[in-house]
Parts: sequence; structure tokens; C-alpha cells
Amino acid sequence: MKGDWKSVTLKDLCVVDWGNTSLTKSSYAEDGPYLAVSAAGCDGRIAHREHQRFTPVLSAIGAQCGRMFFPDEDFTAIKNTITLTPKEGEVTGRFLFYLLTSVQLPRRGAGQPFISKGDIQAFSVDVPAVSEQQRIVGVLDEAFEGIATAKANAEQNLRNSRAIFESHLHSIFLERGPSWEEKLLGNLCSFENGDRGTNYPSKSVRTATGIPFINAGHLTDDGIDLESMDYIPRERFELLSNGKIRKGDILFCLRGSLGKFASVGELSEGAIASSLVIIRPGDSVQNEFLVSYLRSPICDAMISQFKNGAAQPNLSAGSLRNFLVPIPPIEEQAVVVALLVELRAETTLLEALYRQKVEALDALKKSLLHQAFSGQL
Repeated sequence: MKGDWKSVTLKDLCVVDWGNTSLTKSSYAEDGPYLAVSAAGCDGRIAHREHQRFTPVLSAIGAQCGRMFFPDEDFTAIKNTITLTPKEGEVTGRFLFYLLTSVQLPRRGAGQPFISKGDIQAFSVDVPAVSEQQRIVGVLDEAFEGIATAKANAEQNLRNSRAIFESHLHSIFLERGPSWEEKLLGNLCSFENGDRGTNYPSKSVRTATGIPFINAGHLTDDGIDLESMDYIPRERFELLSNGKIRKGDILFCLRGSLGKFASVGELSEGAIASSLVIIRPGDSVQNEFLVSYLRSPICDAMISQFKNGAAQPNLSAGSLRNFLVPIPPIEEQAVVVALLVELRAETTLLEALYRQKVEALDALKKSLLHQAFSGQL
């Protein structure tokens, strides 16, 4: 036990109750406050308030299961949430929120995790006197405010580093030299769809090893992700009439993750899913230059111009052939690529540094919570 801290159940500290299970979306009124726990599974406005602000709320089911909320206005909790109304003289709402954010609450179920009211009532925690709770909350509030500011600055710097590269990339394709021309992508490359016939590899024929079977999820900024790769047996690969990659190909997603792409690099064997198309650069365009074009706002504009569908936008390989590509002679492409590769390396390094800073700040927050509730703060 930490000093004069006492071990109690949550039922001793607060009134544990379900959110309002009778509320439906049709009962929300437009003139009410925002539902304070909307991220826990519902959104909208309601016309009445059942709970006072600063009452901790726990999401009790689904993807958000275990997440804590601390509303800053009076609210009504919806179904699938558990409210924890502090008992006066036992615990403050903010201390309880920080405490429950720092621990692993008991969850049940695998496919659809949930937290039971009974488990929460019986959950044991250590708490100090209210005066010590207030001191700890004051220290955490001040520290977290500084962390939030530092994290916001790091995230902004991360966005800025990306914007620098994107701005330079955009300017290269807009401020073209006299030797540049506009050509159709179909005149620079050939295209090959995946095999969509009866030999298409269903999930039942995929294996842990074999020939890579590439889908949109395997496309990354750095190429093809082989760590999460699906595979098919060679005999199934041999049955495919098209959609087989070659070294130097670029794979482009035509639906779903529309516009996502990656160069296969040195990967010389594999097949593509039906949502992808192979873009095979011809002799008049470098692979790396084409990758830069596909990354540019010029290509984004082409996608917006040619895409079809509202619910799930898509493109056809035929539309892709009609994309306009600003392009210099092959020798000049090498110069452009070299400049972009150098700039991308610099901005990638900056992005990595800012990501590390964000991760370090998140780790610091967890560390402070651990110290606070292990009596070290």
C-alpha cells in the first residue's frame, strides 16, 4: 500500500450505472447539447441532460471498449456506456478519470469485447485522501497541458515537413522547362489488369508461402510490404492469364483505396488483386519519374476528373490511359528524379524525428500516469 492510500472497489467510490438505454437517434433534438460521449458509439443532439459535467464515462462495448470520457458540460450518456458518478468526500471526478485511464479495466469477449457493470463495480483501486487527489490532479493537469502543446507543435511540424515536399513536387510539375511536353499516360506506359476470370485466386487457395498475391493493403510509400503478404501456390499462379508483375512495374489501385500506388522495385514475380492495375513504363519514361508524377497534385487532379461512382469512387484502366502527364526528355527526367529523391530523403528524416517526438510525448504521459497512481508523483 502507498502511504495512507486505501484499497477500495469502484462501487465504494462512485455510483456505477448504465447510460440511458431508451434513447434512440430518432429521439435526439436539434436544440440540445452535443452528446458528450459521441465517440463511444453514437452522435447527435439530445434535448435533456441527466448527468452533470465532469462525471467520468466509460465506453463499454465495441471498438471503443475501455475508453474513458470526461464531459465538460452537462450531458446524457447513451446505451453501451457506463457512468461513474463520484460520491462526495470519496473521490473527485478528474482523479477518477485519470486513474481509470491509467489501468487496464476488465473486459470480456473476443470478437466483440464488452465491460460489465458488475465487473466495474467490483474493480479494486488504490486511492488517497481527497486533498492528495487534488494535488495529484493539479500536477497532472499542468504537465498534460505542456505535453498537449508540445505534441500539437510536433504534429504541426510533421505536417509542415510533408507540405514542403508536396509544394516542391507541385512546383516542378507546374513550372516546366521549355523541353517539357504533355503526353497521355497511355502513350508512355502499357497497362495490365489482374485476372478476373474463373482462375482468380479466392481466399481458400491462398497459402503462407509461394508466389506473392498483392492487394491494395500491400502498397506503401516505400514499395511492396512483404511482411503482411498473401501468397498463392505456383500451380495457381501459372493458371493466371494476366496480372503478373515484372521488375520495375508500378501498381495502382482502381477502387477502394483509389489512387494508392507503389513501385514493385526489384520484385520480379507476383500477381495482383482485381482492384489493382499494372502500369508498365515504356522506354520514354523512367519508373522513378512516373512515381513522382503519381505522387503529385497533377495526378490527384486527374483522378478527380476521371473517377466514377459516389459511394465507392473508382477508375478504369481506360481512364488511366487518358491522364495527362507533364514530362521532359528522358535525360532530364533523371535530373528531376535526383532532386526529388534528395528532398524526399531530407523530409522523410524530419518526419521520422517528429514522429519519434510525438511517440515520446505519448510515452511521457503514460509514465506520469503510472507514477501518479503508484505513489511516486
